[in-house]
Amino acid sequence: MPWAGPLVGRPGQNREVGRRILLAAESLDTENSGIGRVARLMAKALDELARERVLTVSAVSLSDRRTGSREWPWVTPCGGRRMAYVLRVQGRALRADAVLYDSLSMARAHFMGPARRRTALAWMHGIEAWEAARPTHIAVARRVDVLVTNSNFTRRRAAALHPGLDGARVCWLGTESDRAPTVGQCADGPPTVLILSRIDERSYKGHRELIEAWPAVVRRVPEARLLIAGAGPGLEEIRRLAQASPAATNIELTGFVPAERLPTLWARTSVFAMPSRGEGFGLVYIEAMRHGVSVIASRQDAGQEINVDGETGFNVDLEHPAELVEALVALLGDPHKARTLGAAGRHRWRQHFAWGAFRSRFWTIVVEDAIPRARVRAR
Repeated sequence: MPWAGPLVGRPGQNREVGRRILLAAESLDTENSGIGRVARLMAKALDELARERVLTVSAVSLSDRRTGSREWPWVTPCGGRRMAYVLRVQGRALRADAVLYDSLSMARAHFMGPARRRTALAWMHGIEAWEAARPTHIAVARRVDVLVTNSNFTRRRAAALHPGLDGARVCWLGTESDRAPTVGQCADGPPTVLILSRIDERSYKGHRELIEAWPAVVRRVPEARLLIAGAGPGLEEIRRLAQASPAATNIELTGFVPAERLPTLWARTSVFAMPSRGEGFGLVYIEAMRHGVSVIASRQDAGQEINVDGETGFNVDLEHPAELVEALVALLGDPHKARTLGAAGRHRWRQHFAWGAFRSRFWTIVVEDAIPRARVRAR
């Protein structure tokens, strides 16, 4: 499969033409997981670097089945075949100056052959590097040349558990677009809190906490509705809890919502709440900000780093359940305040989490760190 070379360029921007970057990822054809979104963000940024005549790029994806992709024809899929993934990474790495991995799991392939002689950059996500981390993942994190993580919270927690990881570069994530939605909230709808996420069996995203808080919220804001969107192995348990709630008539579960229906969902939303205990970043928080929706996160994870308490929403201590109730009531009972915080959230998104902001951060790491390391090794 050919490398994507310098397709177009501008004068003075071809200093690094010839540097070859290989991207290795779980999947570049999905937006339904946080790590998948990181892979897509990297692919888009690398594609733009190729078009700016900074480098050439190729990619190998483990799980994708289509030859190439609609956006990036330079992606070679492996159809879920792990040995094919390892062999293709090893073979392509021989022609690359640096290999970029979307996770520590995918980066294990780097040390299974001659690719280990190439510069390696890998993302470290919270679920890979916290309490339940596999020893192989931590070993990879310590061996790669450039370790990148999505938040200061993830880096601090990983380093506290596993010495030697405090040198990770922090690169906040972003959306794939610089455009803010034009559709606003439906003015004639009831005050609605949305939680949008995968629902796993551990249910650490805050679904239980919101359902438990909802009777107290409805007593003070009788028309308030809780909208639970998403699917996963924990959906039926969350459905059971919602149906057993004294406020069941004010709780709605939608199941999985396809991408084309998400704008309608956001238009119904007054407040986005995901008081989670395990976010390493929380891409859905910045999506809420992009829509101008105020956010409720927790103080137990990286949500407090993304959502500014009292400015773009509230961060609550889940060890004190009354805080969640008060935050929900404060925003549902005062639409003007909710809109004001939502507008501040959109401003924060434009400054820090829009596509251009992420691209600038990621380009800096690739061009000023990964590529110079590759140059030294090439001598």
